Amino acid sequence: MATLMIQGTTSDAGKSTVVAGLCRALKRRGISVAPFKPQNMALNSAVTEDGGEIGRSTALQAQAAGVVPHSDMNPVLLKPETDRGAQVILRGKVYGHMGALDYHAFKQTAQESVMAAWQALEDRFDVIIAEGAGSPAEINLRKGDIANMGFAEAADCPVVLVGDIDRGGVFAQLVGTLELLSQSEQARTRGFIVNRFRGDIGLLNPGLEWLTQRTGKPVFGTLPYLQGLLLDAEDSVGLTQKTAQAAPLKIIVPALPRISNHTDFDPLRLHPQVALEFIASGRPIPPADVIILPGSKSTASDLAWLKRQGWEPAIQRHLRYGGKLLGICGGFQMLGQWVDDTAGLEGEPGRITGLGFLPLTTQMVPGKQLRNVSGTLLADGAAVTGYEIHNGVSEGAALANPLFELNGRMEGAVSQDEQIMGTYLHGLFDHSEACQALLTRLGLVHAEPVDYLAHRERELDRLADSLEAHLDMGAILALIQS
Repeated sequence: MATLMIQGTTSDAGKSTVVAGLCRALKRRGISVAPFKPQNMALNSAVTEDGGEIGRSTALQAQAAGVVPHSDMNPVLLKPETDRGAQVILRGKVYGHMGALDYHAFKQTAQESVMAAWQALEDRFDVIIAEGAGSPAEINLRKGDIANMGFAEAADCPVVLVGDIDRGGVFAQLVGTLELLSQSEQARTRGFIVNRFRGDIGLLNPGLEWLTQRTGKPVFGTLPYLQGLLLDAEDSVGLTQKTAQAAPLKIIVPALPRISNHTDFDPLRLHPQVALEFIASGRPIPPADVIILPGSKSTASDLAWLKRQGWEPAIQRHLRYGGKLLGICGGFQMLGQWVDDTAGLEGEPGRITGLGFLPLTTQMVPGKQLRNVSGTLLADGAAVTGYEIHNGVSEGAALANPLFELNGRMEGAVSQDEQIMGTYLHGLFDHSEACQALLTRLGLVHAEPVDYLAHRERELDRLADSLEAHLDMGAILALIQS
């Protein structure tokens, strides 16, 4: 067994995509490979085969490797609930809720879970491609680190450092990060990858030569900026959107402060007949054909934010003019009459009045629902697949008119006039048949089929092709085998 770790100079330097690309490239070589992220902080998550929860980007990397996602692949997942606190998930299961300082003191226990999970993967795979988090040069977080060099030192594995040239200052990123590492960590860092390059490589080469001379370490390659690359994002930073002004169906989504699993909307971003726009805090709420309330890690506080931002009267006006409204998971809960979290499972204890668009109430209860599901859209029998991740239990007359049949049970709700729909199902647009049928129900005439799952596979192959063409894969394989 061999482990190679990919670390980055910053968040969003490209670690996740490089790991995904390497996993796919190694899979195509017939190598048994698995991704591993010791610690992740993200609100986009996935349900694993063993009934656990991991970061969605790690699940994507597992798909790239051709293996089923498992909770061992991301043993520590932190899901922020406030600016200073998060839900802590160890090896797929909720451990508890901690403030930042409390978690810092908890890292020794967390490290035991990290190393146990890594060792479990050792028994099942020939190669592990590990991914760091943020930057290894975050001085304030280096004590007790388990996300970057702390893991690399404990696992005694080589590290490749990725810098994002599209941000600017890539040489300062790479040299500065290396300088802030200890001597053993510098020795462990075997070389660099420059990511997201646009332009003439001939103009960059003198800088790459200087970098090798300055540090004594090779540049394993310069990856080009892949235009339009659409893969599951790690977290809610940098919500992107397609600007398709002429698209026949306009959908807007409030960018909730604790928005979760916004990857639900990736198939809609891909769809040629849909213009999707995330509406950030303080922005005017534009007219649209459809409003979708997304998932939330802190339903009550995000519902309060919605009201402060003026969404309640905007939605009422939207419905008066015949617009459609869909709530997903936390957004579904918001559509009801109230949300009760007196146990404080998602933040401050309390009960908040809902938007009142569906006769429905939600009680937050211990024991998170985690399951992969499949079934049909009841209106026309279209096949649907997805997953559920939620604490709340919803009750009320709205459930008498469900939206889906999932795993033999009725799920979701549809208003009598069919303007309003709600569901706990994430990934509801991923399946081509379900996406086409749902868009038709949301008002799109002659909705075209778009196979997002096949598109994801093509994107993973495109990513791997890019790595094969622009990285010294022989050197990368030598690192893995060393």
